[in-house]
Amino acid sequence: MIKDFQTSIKQRRSYYGIGKDVKIENKQIENLIRDAVLHTPSAFNSQTSRVVVLFGKNHTKLWSIVKETLKKIVPPKAFPKTEEKINSFDSGYGTVLYFEEGNIVKSLQEQFPTYKDNFPKWSEQSNGMLQFVIWNLLEIEGLGASLQHYNPLIDEEVKKEWNIPDSWNLIAQMPFGSITENPGQKEFLPIEDRVRIFE
Repeated sequence: MIKDFQTSIKQRRSYYGIGKDVKIENKQIENLIRDAVLHTPSAFNSQTSRVVVLFGKNHTKLWSIVKETLKKIVPPKAFPKTEEKINSFDSGYGTVLYFEEGNIVKSLQEQFPTYKDNFPKWSEQSNGMLQFVIWNLLEIEGLGASLQHYNPLIDEEVKKEWNIPDSWNLIAQMPFGSITENPGQKEFLPIEDRVRIFE
């Protein structure tokens, strides 16, 4: 039974126990992501969000880059724990890389100087919406994911490895895969303290 969107919102979590036993085809995942990129809103319809999807050896290469980058800066005694965490992402099936096209943001700043300071914020807000849409689409398909931020440490190597335009700014990394371990119970602050309604 296909989950409705509201159910997927409630069940979406950060899954750190992920694997490669994925039942749907890569093409289906690609189509879900393409639809999300096409239809997620953006300020001024600027369409600044960019996505790179890594499967197979490319997925593994990304987490190798992360591991080698962190190995240079994490104290040796602390690195085994870091390595274990990175290996858990590598154990997944694929990774979605989220970028923002900086040239479009700059162009909008020049065209609309009144809103100059807002365009970078709006750009990231749009990217956040895209991340949420894709995360929920993966949830609907029974896949687990989490959102990671190893940028800007890995930016240079990532752009070099996959020939990414220099104007694309890396925002986040989302490893995903089959669910091998469920997260713990999520705690919530009282909703009355977070939502106010006036009629």
